[in-house]
Amino acid sequence: MKAIDRETLISELQSQDNGTGVFTRKQIIETASGLGFGFPAWLVNGMPEVKVDRGVYNLTSMFGGSVAEAQPIAQSQQAPLAVVETQAPRTLVQAKLAVEVDDLIPGKDATFVPFGFYKDLKTVLSTSMFYPIFISGLSGNGKTTMVEQVCANLKREAIRVNISIETDEDDLIGGNTLVDGNVVYREGPVLTAMKRGAVLILDEVDRGSNKLMCLQSVLEGKGYLIKKTGEWVSPKEGFTILATANTKGQGSDDGKFIGTQIMNEAMLERFAITMQQEYPPVKTEKSILAKEMELTGAVDEDFVEKLVDWADIIRKTYYEGGIDDVVTTRRLVHIVNAWKMFGDRMKSIQLCISRFDEETRDSFLDLYTKVDAGVSMGDDDYENPIDSNEV
Repeated sequence: MKAIDRETLISELQSQDNGTGVFTRKQIIETASGLGFGFPAWLVNGMPEVKVDRGVYNLTSMFGGSVAEAQPIAQSQQAPLAVVETQAPRTLVQAKLAVEVDDLIPGKDATFVPFGFYKDLKTVLSTSMFYPIFISGLSGNGKTTMVEQVCANLKREAIRVNISIETDEDDLIGGNTLVDGNVVYREGPVLTAMKRGAVLILDEVDRGSNKLMCLQSVLEGKGYLIKKTGEWVSPKEGFTILATANTKGQGSDDGKFIGTQIMNEAMLERFAITMQQEYPPVKTEKSILAKEMELTGAVDEDFVEKLVDWADIIRKTYYEGGIDDVVTTRRLVHIVNAWKMFGDRMKSIQLCISRFDEETRDSFLDLYTKVDAGVSMGDDDYENPIDSNEV
C-alpha cells in the first residue's frame, strides 16, 4: 500500500474515532475496502505495538496521541473496580474488572459450636502463614462451616469457591468477558484472595478436574503471572488455601460420592497437612440443635436428646457396614427447622428423610419410634385429608 493510501486510510479511521482510538480488525478491513484499498497487512499484522488484544488495535499514536493510552488499564488494590466508558458500547476495549467488596469476613453463626479440629485450625490461621490445608470428611459434618467460623472469630477475610468438574482457569484466576460491549478482564477469586491476603476456600475440591492444576504455583505460595494482561500478582501476607472434600483425593469406590475425582498426586502433595473431620460428639451435637431451636423459640430438650441418640445409633451401624446411608448433622438441623413449622416430631423426621429410598426411610422411622416411645409411625402424613377451611 502506498504512503498516500496509508494516510488516506488513517485519516478515514480518525474521522470514525469515537474518542478511544480503538478499532477492531473487521472495522479496519471494512474501512480500507470502502476506500478501494486492499488488505492493510502493514497495520493489522506488522505493528504489534498498537495491538491491545486479539483482533483489537489502538491507533491513538497514529492520530497524534500516545500508544500508552491504549494499553490494558492497570488495577490497583485501592481501586477494585475500573471499567472503561465509551461513547459506542460496541467498541471492544480491554479493561479490568475486580471484586468490589469492602468486607469479606464471614458472619458469625449463632448456632455454631466449636469441635474437632477447630482449635488447630484457629492456631494455623492466627499465624498469617501460607500453609495449605486439606480437610476431608463425610458430607454434612460442618467442614466448611468450621473454616468460615474460624475466619469469623479471627476477623479474617475468606473467599469460598465451589468446585465442580466444569471449574477451569478462567473461573479461578480470571478471564476476558464482555461487559456492555467492552472486552473486560474479570479477576477471579484466586487473584482477589491473593491481593487481599484472604483465606481461599476450595470447597468440594475433589470434584474438580485436572484443570485445577493451574493452581500449582499458587499452592506453593508463589506469585502468579496473568497471561492475558501481563500483570504479576504476589500474594499478600495472610493469604492461604484451605480445601474441603468428602474424600482424600482418591475417588469414591463405594459410589457414595459420585462425581469425586482421583486428584493429581503432585497437587495433593502441596497441601501441608490433612485434617479428618468427624461428626460432632453427642454432647456437641445436642448443643448445636438446642441453639438452632433457640433462634425462634423454646427448646424441646427431650426431642433434641432423642434426635441425637437416634442419629448416633444410625452412624454406628453405618460405620460397621450394616447400612448404606447416614443421618448427618445438617439433616438433624433440617428436622429441627421442620419441627419449628409443623410441631410434629414424626412428620418432621419423615419429610426430611424421604430423600432416602423407602426401605431405608421406613427403617429409620421405625428406629426412631424405639428411641422415642411417645411417637408412632402412624399413617403417611402425605395422605391426610385437607380441611376445606385451610384452602
